[in-house]
Amino acid sequence: MRALLHATLPRLLLAAFAVVALAAAALFTSAVAAPPELTPSASAHGWITSPPSRQDHCAKHTVTWSCDGVEYEPQSVESSKGSLLCSGGTRFVTLDDNALAWPRTTVASSQTFTWTLTARHRTSTWEYFVDGQLFKTVNDNGATPGATVTHTLTGLPSGNHTILARWNVYDTNNAFYACVDVNVGGSGNPSPTPTPTPTPTTPPTGSCDYPAWSATTTYVSGDLVAYQGREYRARWWTIAEIPSQSGEWGVWADLGVC
Repeated sequence: MRALLHATLPRLLLAAFAVVALAAAALFTSAVAAPPELTPSASAHGWITSPPSRQDHCAKHTVTWSCDGVEYEPQSVESSKGSLLCSGGTRFVTLDDNALAWPRTTVASSQTFTWTLTARHRTSTWEYFVDGQLFKTVNDNGATPGATVTHTLTGLPSGNHTILARWNVYDTNNAFYACVDVNVGGSGNPSPTPTPTPTPTTPPTGSCDYPAWSATTTYVSGDLVAYQGREYRARWWTIAEIPSQSGEWGVWADLGVC
């Protein structure tokens, strides 16, 4: 019996070592393999390239300021559906800064907008907003778009406008966002030809005589408003730009305390 034990023990030990070695190899392989959430996904997703959107200007370095990294991934302005921000509420907040001198493209009242897609998601709708107001909706009913998508907007109002485009994905709660700054039927200057500016009067003291500024009101050059105890005069067309955040060279000229 002892002889049999001495004969079989080495074989049992070798078999045990082999099992341990195989298990270790399996553990090593699973350890070095990247988990699915860390493996790189296909480049995604899409943005407007014509007329150039704000992130397209960033990517082409036609602006002088930093764009929070969107210059390296203009296709990635993706967030939950429903936002009216150029950034969609993402970390690319520079896209929301209307005080910056974003280049404007001169367009006609009928203009085609071109999306370049790096990942072709099934699509619910494409929405276009002119200065925050819904202007056109294109319903794709879950279809998969091509690598290039075009939509024509007809009847655009004249003057300077910011057009927000929203690509709503069909089977997720996400959307992709792009803002395009245009001058419809204009000369391509950053602002339309101003109307004559009335001779400024000395701001009254103690009370504000001008109407209170409203985020939903459209103002043109020369319009006067009151905001937080100060009075301001519009230098050019504007909507939803807070007077106190305009800056020295922005749309609102600070006339002083009421």
